[in-house]
Amino acid sequence: MKQLKKTKIIATIGPSTDTMEKIQELYNAWANVVRVNYSHSNYSYFEKLIGNVTKLNNKWKTNLSILTDTKWPEIRTKAIDNKVELEKDEIFILTTIANEANITNSDNKKVIVCDYEYITTDLEVWNIVDIDTWLLKALIIEKKPWELICEALNKHTIWSKRHINLPWIKIHLPWITDTDKEDIKFAVKQWTDFIALSFVRNKWNINELRTYLEKLDAPKDIQIISKIENQEALDNLDEIILESDGIMIARWDLWAEVPYESLPVIQKMIADKCKEAWKFFIVATQILETMTENPIPTRAEVTDIFNAVMQEADCTMLSWETAAWKYPIETVTTMKSILKYSETQVKYKHKWFKRDLWWEEENNKLLIKNAIFTAESLKAKAIILFSSHWFTARSAAAFRSKLPIFTFTYSDSTLKKLNILFWLKSFVIDKKTKVENINTAIELLKENELLDDWNQIVAIYWINKDPDITPSIQVINVK
Repeated sequence: MKQLKKTKIIATIGPSTDTMEKIQELYNAWANVVRVNYSHSNYSYFEKLIGNVTKLNNKWKTNLSILTDTKWPEIRTKAIDNKVELEKDEIFILTTIANEANITNSDNKKVIVCDYEYITTDLEVWNIVDIDTWLLKALIIEKKPWELICEALNKHTIWSKRHINLPWIKIHLPWITDTDKEDIKFAVKQWTDFIALSFVRNKWNINELRTYLEKLDAPKDIQIISKIENQEALDNLDEIILESDGIMIARWDLWAEVPYESLPVIQKMIADKCKEAWKFFIVATQILETMTENPIPTRAEVTDIFNAVMQEADCTMLSWETAAWKYPIETVTTMKSILKYSETQVKYKHKWFKRDLWWEEENNKLLIKNAIFTAESLKAKAIILFSSHWFTARSAAAFRSKLPIFTFTYSDSTLKKLNILFWLKSFVIDKKTKVENINTAIELLKENELLDDWNQIVAIYWINKDPDITPSIQVINVK
């Protein structure tokens, strides 16, 4: 019986992996989901990129889901021709594009201009500004109508269009920009499975996206993944988790918003809350970043992946490592190896998923939990379940079974949503009778060397008893 990995892999595709050949290599290396980052390139390129994934999926050469990551509102320095070099303790001016012409700069201080129009009203003296994601930290020492006078707390050189973070500040950015709306409209037409919601601040941001998707008449099963990237999101974390389909722990911007020594604790806290609330979660950013240039990871990166596995993450995500650098396929292979070995060290105890659901779903949840306990008590080889919707599979994944869970569904759309969930290995079959479905499932698993004769398995399926659908458990000896 093949050893499968429990933790799924999301790989960002880009110039290094945009051909059908490279996409198939990513899949063969055990990537489960491909991420398309709309902050870079254009629709013509993305159409070609997604088209290549779709062609491979349609030929059953791959089974890859598509995650859309759009730009969303952000604060950046303006485009410049000449870099701005700042020394430690140097005094400089921070202003906006609209106010640049109004600043008083009689002593020729260096000037950094940003695109956030409220920066001079939102910030006060003694606030901290992070420019270029922590690479330059500045203290506001004086506030004027058109500008902020800042002191550089370290030496750094600023180039064009660098990120600006405002830790602990509630900002007044619009939520979904016109550019975001066009990106989402394009992604929906290209049939995306997941949309990653950047810089989410509260549950209303998620509801706004859902409303816009309804306006587009988008498929109702598109999953919204909220990216936790700022302090305001942490302040509203419980409501964000409940309103989202999944959570991404986006450590790049989060790192700039919180004391860096607190980041591991915050990651664990988010992971625990997601598991208790029945939501999948992704650990992202710089997981194998040194493999953009090197064929092997660092010890710290191996340990980082191990910690994600110990926190029982549904997914780990690769960004630049697979999009635009030297070793994209090797990076996924490395990730797979570390995940599989790390997973052998985890003792899954089913202590999560404490959230109470409405009565019928709660009953079904408990039945699935009991099926998992039954299978493990019998020392069965696997659990198979049949699902025409998200609930059954999502619940089975949420309990973090010790046994492999093979999911059989009846639509490709549902299949793609299951690819992101912990431990599940999913297949599409034609919906027939219960007995026929079980026989088909067993034969498929044998063909894929995932099951052998005389193995014992536990099956979860649903029986139609008008007007209700009743869940059922069956212990099966494979012959």
